[in-house]
Amino acid sequence: MKKIALHWQILIAIALSIPFGIFFYDYAPSIKWIGDIFIRALKMIALPIVFSSLVMGVSSLGGYKDLGRLAGKTFAFYVFTTALAATIGIIAVNIFKPGIGADLNLSESVNDLAVTSLSFKDQVVSIVPDNVFADLSKGNFLPVIFFAILFGFFVTKAAEENKKILSDFFNAAFEVFMKMTLTIVKFTPYGVFAIVSNIVADQQGDPDKLYSIVSSLGLYTLVVWGGCIVHAGLVLPGLVYGFTRLNPYKHIKQMSVPLLTAFSTCSSGATLPLTIRDSQEKTGISNKIASFVLPLGSTVNMNGTALYEGVTAIFIAQAYGIDLSVGQQFVIVLTSVLAAVGSAGIPMAGLVMIAVVLGAVGLPLEGIGLVLAVQQLCDMIRTSVNVYGDTCAAVVVAHSEGEKLNL
Repeated sequence: MKKIALHWQILIAIALSIPFGIFFYDYAPSIKWIGDIFIRALKMIALPIVFSSLVMGVSSLGGYKDLGRLAGKTFAFYVFTTALAATIGIIAVNIFKPGIGADLNLSESVNDLAVTSLSFKDQVVSIVPDNVFADLSKGNFLPVIFFAILFGFFVTKAAEENKKILSDFFNAAFEVFMKMTLTIVKFTPYGVFAIVSNIVADQQGDPDKLYSIVSSLGLYTLVVWGGCIVHAGLVLPGLVYGFTRLNPYKHIKQMSVPLLTAFSTCSSGATLPLTIRDSQEKTGISNKIASFVLPLGSTVNMNGTALYEGVTAIFIAQAYGIDLSVGQQFVIVLTSVLAAVGSAGIPMAGLVMIAVVLGAVGLPLEGIGLVLAVQQLCDMIRTSVNVYGDTCAAVVVAHSEGEKLNL
């Protein structure tokens, strides 16, 4: 009997978890630990893979010129696609106007957003770690990435004997971490089943609330999902084809496991080990490119989140009857792009970023409470788009560097 491919196993797990969460929602919490262990295992391996792969990738570059060229291409693609995503979201929300007539009584209280006072300048400063081991223990990706890039660059400046020792060490470490990832991946369908069934069960336990949410926030959720699907189904594939003349939809199929995992776990950081693995093994992207572009993207490139924030900000304005000018909507696009860079490692990062966007155009922060009920549902699709945007950047950058890809 032919073995079922992993992406089909995950899809089957998602399909089975929905009726389980609806009809057996009382039992869903009893299997929640399976999903928790799965996510913890992915997060456990994510930082070691990021650190070892970045050091290995950067140390294989020639020097300032090669590193600068690679970083320039990567950041240019990330900023461009993130701005495009936010613009698509704002156009969609202005067309469908989901906030008109929204039920303000469904607003939930929002707490623990003190970090919204963190300025963009402070976020930039925090990229440079004052204690990299503390950042490693806390899972703060951006400072760790900065240190790994710096460390990898100065490996190239070491004596030839030491350079070889360090390169061999990080190559070996990366190989071990990837083998650990392959073992964790085998349990993906079980983890996905537990995670999704609990998400469904949380809502199904209160049918009246579920009906109120669907009737009031259904159009808002559809606008977020529709915008994400347009961006990931048309815009990003169009860019991949435009820059490379390769088949973008074959690439989507190759990335099915990371994308479905991102959809289920709502964590691009936790999905990163799978993204790196499939980009190298299936698409044929070199470790040098994958280990630089993808870890960076999981931290600073958030196409889906920028789109979500643009939609949410204008949805809140519509719900409160506030008319935003074209200039204010442009500020929302700009702020959504900038806020994405510093969000990693901040508790309640998605809400913090929305709060930053709302503050930029003077919208009430309590408006965030309007969308809390569907936060998880929107988080699933936007995380998948975030991850897909990272992989598209890796394809475009790898092709521009002359690499032969399996597309």
